[in-house]
Amino acid sequence: MSLEHFGQPLLTFPDAEKSPLSIRAKALVFVDPRSRQLRQDLEELAPRSISVLIRGETGSGKELLARHIHRASDRAGLFVSVNCGAISPTYADAELFGYVAGSFSGSASSRAGWFGSANGGTLYLDEIGDLPLPIQIKLLAALENHEVTRVGAHQPSPVDVRLVAATSIDLAQAVAAGKFHERLYHYLSEGHLELPALRDRVGDILSLAEYFLGIYSHRLDLPVPLISEAAQLVLERHSWPGNTRELENVIHFALLVSTGDEILPGHLNLPDTAVSLAQIEQQLTRILGSGTVAEKAALKHLLQDAGLL
Repeated sequence: MSLEHFGQPLLTFPDAEKSPLSIRAKALVFVDPRSRQLRQDLEELAPRSISVLIRGETGSGKELLARHIHRASDRAGLFVSVNCGAISPTYADAELFGYVAGSFSGSASSRAGWFGSANGGTLYLDEIGDLPLPIQIKLLAALENHEVTRVGAHQPSPVDVRLVAATSIDLAQAVAAGKFHERLYHYLSEGHLELPALRDRVGDILSLAEYFLGIYSHRLDLPVPLISEAAQLVLERHSWPGNTRELENVIHFALLVSTGDEILPGHLNLPDTAVSLAQIEQQLTRILGSGTVAEKAALKHLLQDAGLL
């Protein structure tokens, strides 16, 4: 759904689809200038019928963008999400394009496949670079001809499917290496969206952190603490290799281990905090031997900054 949070647009998954085991990002905001530009590009692409290729790191929110494209396109059919890495190489044809009854052992009834299920709607292929080359060729043919031939069928079936694909790699390099079909790449690139990593959208970090803090506080029936200024600096300095999904986990952890009405740097369990703790250990070793009043006061200040006092 699309909400307004802290005066800014927010994208989240419907509650029924918020699996706690998922590694995908659960929310996106458009606060940072790069995010606002992304949203503008998204709104321009959504009403068009062309395929879209979204490039972004794992956990950055690519599926959220794809779902928003589908909602804003006014297509009446379903949004069908498929992880290409989970498609069986043996049965990829049948999974994507469907099959007729009796086409192979155990197929007592026919299936429409992912393409057929998305007829009139949007098919989202996550990590499209994982599709085997022969399937990439058939996918391109289906998109260009607006028809698929089910496994075991003698005639093609018409389909009306909009494809939104996502990748965490540079598909141009995969094309150059002979691992991705060049014509499919150019077909997809007609509509291209680049989702910046969270470290490149620093303006989004605190709004997302506050959102996750509110979500988990409500879920766990806990008071909502504030994020201290020192903790805010730590959050904004972190490189976030796991992107929004990592941020969610960090905030969840911080809420569980915090004891007061503020989230402090020591509650975040991030590398910035580890540096502070190393400094504290060095100070402790020296002061326990022969420390002055001023040195003890400095140590107390370090402990407070790290959230340990």
